[in-house]
Formats: sequence, C-alpha cells, structure tokens
Amino acid sequence: MFPSFMRQLRTLLVLGRISNLPTVWSNCLAAWLLNGGDSWNNFYVLCIGATLLYIGGMFLNDAFDAAFDHQFRKERPIPSGQITARAVWVIGSTLLLLGWLLMCLMGLSVALPALLLVGAIILYDAVHKRTTFAPLLMAACRFLLYVVAASATMRAVNDAIVWHGLALAAYITGLSFLARGESGQGLTSRWPLLLLSAPLVAVLMINSNRDMISWIAWALLLAWMLWCLRGMVGMLGNGRARHSVRAVSGQSEDVAHGLTRPTYNVGKCVAGLLAGIVLVDWAAAPQMAVEFDLVFIGLFVLALILQRKIPAT
Repeated sequence: MFPSFMRQLRTLLVLGRISNLPTVWSNCLAAWLLNGGDSWNNFYVLCIGATLLYIGGMFLNDAFDAAFDHQFRKERPIPSGQITARAVWVIGSTLLLLGWLLMCLMGLSVALPALLLVGAIILYDAVHKRTTFAPLLMAACRFLLYVVAASATMRAVNDAIVWHGLALAAYITGLSFLARGESGQGLTSRWPLLLLSAPLVAVLMINSNRDMISWIAWALLLAWMLWCLRGMVGMLGNGRARHSVRAVSGQSEDVAHGLTRPTYNVGKCVAGLLAGIVLVDWAAAPQMAVEFDLVFIGLFVLALILQRKIPAT
C-alpha cells in the first residue's frame, strides 16, 4: 500500500512540476520587499494562493497537452496511464479556483490582478503548443505574479515592481526562446541572451543605493548564468546543429525528433536557468534584512535539490 501511495504522490508532484515552486515563492518575496510590504499575514496567504495557482496551471498544462503527449511524450503521467485526463482536469481547475479565492480574501485590489493572472495561465496552457509567441504569455504570468504580490502589500504598485517585473519577464522570454530554438521549435540565434541579461541591467539602472550583499547577489546571478550557458553560445546560430533536448518554457516542453549526437545538454542548462529565477529575485531587492538573504539562498538550493528528484519541465 505504501509503495502505491508513493507512486501516486510522485505522479502528482511530476504533474505539478513542484521543483519550480521555489521560484514562485521567491517571486512573491522579491515583489513583496520591493513594494514595502509589512503585513505578513497577507504574505502567507499570497504564497499559498500563488502555490495553488502555479500547481493548478501545471496540471492544466498536461490536460491541454494530453493528445500531444500521447503522440510524442508517452512517459508523461496521462499517456502512461498513471492518472486519467479527467482527474487532471478536475484537480487543475479546482486548484486554480481555490488559489484565486484565497487572493480574493485580500481585497479587490488583489483579486483583479489575480484574475488576470488566472486568465493568462489558462490562455498559455491552451495555446502554447500552437503559437511561436507562447513564451511571451508565460513571461506575462510571471510579471502578473509580481503585480499580484505587490498589490497584496496593500500599497500602490511602485515603479520598481514594474521595471523588475519586466526584467524578469524578459529573462523568462529569453530562456524560453533559447530552449525552443535549440530544439528546432523557434529561432536559433544569440538574441535570447540579450533578454536573459535584462535583470542584470535592471539592477544597474534601478535602486542604485544598494548594500554589499545586494551586489554579491548580482555577481552570483551573473556567474550562475555564465555557468549554465557554458558551451551553448557556440551552438547558437548554427542552423545545422540538432540536439536531443527538450524545449523548456517554465511551464511546458516540446520534443525534437530525427536527432543526431548531442554536443551539449541544453535541458540541463535550461533547468539551471530556471533555478536562477531565484537569483534574479534576490538581486532585484536593493536592501533587506540578513534573514531574507538567507531565505533567497535557501530557495535557490531547494530548487536545485528538487530538480534532482522531480523534472523541472
């Protein structure tokens, strides 16, 4: 009985792609701090609601992709028979509804942007396999999460939220197009690297009055990005290169076929950049108490640990 329970639990964790949850929590914390949040009861409600919205969106991602996965990704939970498509639809929809209702507890100023976030999640899940611009929708989800988290502080959303939220969205877009291009699903070019660098530029342009730890976070983000991208830059722009990789966009993946011998593990690179979202968030906040620095470090380590257990994509 216990092994059966563990298999079922793992199925749910894989469907929810829980290895990316630390990046959702770091998004909430960074936006909260940037907008001067101090009502911590709201923060806990925010994190629970964001968790439900994320996991619900991931379940619906597989529900919408069931036909594609039956053809190309038979190892996924639905085509492999680990869970029924109907159950995934019901669980995903229920989690999204519960997440939004929790956001409503904090008032209309939070409920409205949260409703936009729910709409963006559903739209992304529904169309991401059919449009080249799906990464922009996924980036919009992260931007809206920043806005929701800032609104939960019960303060007006400030300029720092907008600019750092846009920088995060650019990072997500660059990461997604980079992965899609490497798998033959999109443009194969170096231009996504410019989008990946947006958070680094935003830190230099916004809130220049930073403490030493904030600059250390910025340096660690740069170093981590360079580490993840090592060996990949030389492959970009080579239209003849074909690799056995997954296209990773934070909430979905596509599979390349007719493959030759890989020269670089792009999937591992993208997973690392996904974990790097925590560093993006850490670097965004100019000054904070030491305990918050430790939280960001812990979330980054947790993301890396979870990726070893549950696929991030």
